Amino acid sequence: MDGGATKLPTDDISIRGLTRTFSVGAQQVFALRDVSLECEAGSFTALIGPSGCGKSTLLRSIAGLERPDAGSVSIGGETPQEKCRKGALGVAFQDPALLPWRSVRQNIALPLQVLKRKAANGRDKIDQLIELVGLKGFENARPAQLSGGMRQRVAIARTLVTDPSVLLMDEPFGALDQILRRGMNIELQRIWMESRATTLLVTHGIDEALFLADRVVVMHRNPGRIGHIVAIPFGRPRLPELFSAPQFHQLEDEIAAYLYGGASS
Repeated sequence: MDGGATKLPTDDISIRGLTRTFSVGAQQVFALRDVSLECEAGSFTALIGPSGCGKSTLLRSIAGLERPDAGSVSIGGETPQEKCRKGALGVAFQDPALLPWRSVRQNIALPLQVLKRKAANGRDKIDQLIELVGLKGFENARPAQLSGGMRQRVAIARTLVTDPSVLLMDEPFGALDQILRRGMNIELQRIWMESRATTLLVTHGIDEALFLADRVVVMHRNPGRIGHIVAIPFGRPRLPELFSAPQFHQLEDEIAAYLYGGASS
C-alpha cells in the first residue's frame, strides 16, 4: 500500500568487523568490537539494546560521524563520507535541532542550502514533504509554535528533502510521551512506505522496534556486539491493532529475554 508512489533508488549497507574503542582513564573500553551487519536495500532494521551497548556509536559510524578503529562501512559500494557529500544520507536524532528563527518550510529546505543545490520541482517538493508528514497549514510556523511531535515531523521531512537512499534515526521519538510516540510510529511507517529508504532505527522500545522493522538487531555491551537478529513476520501496512496481538506480545517476550538475559549467539 504505497499509493503508487515512485520509489527512489536505495542502497544496501555493509558493516564489516567494526571496532571502536574509547579511553576511560587508563582503560580502553570497547564501544563496539568486531561488529558485522548487512542491510538489504529498502529494508528497515531496528537496533535495540541497553545503554552503553554501542547502538548510537554504530549509527554514527554508518553516518560517517565516527571513525572506527578497525573495520569498514560501505553504503551502496561507497563510503559514508561520499554518500554525505551527495546528500544520500538522512540522519534524525532525538533532538530535532530546528533553527528557531526559521519557518517549517525554511527548516526543511536547510539541507538543500548546505549542499548548494535546488530541490527537484523547487517549492513543490517541499510542499509535498510537508503534506507527507501531516503538517499542511503549518508551512510558515516557527518551531516554538509547534508541539514536540510536530517538531519531529519537521525533522523527518528535513531528512527526506535530499531524497536520501539511507535514513538513520537515533531515538527520534525518545522525548515524546507514550501516546504521542505510538502515533508517530504509525506516521513513520506510512512515511517509510512512501520513500522506501534503507532505514536503521536506534530505539529502547521493543514495541516500537517490532511495529516498524523488518528485523530487530539485539545488541549487548561490554563489549558492544550483536547478540541476536530477529526477523519480524508481520506484513504491511501494520495497523494499531497489532500492538494487542498475541504474536506481537510473544515476540516482545522473546526479544526481552535476549535483551535482559544478556545472552549472545
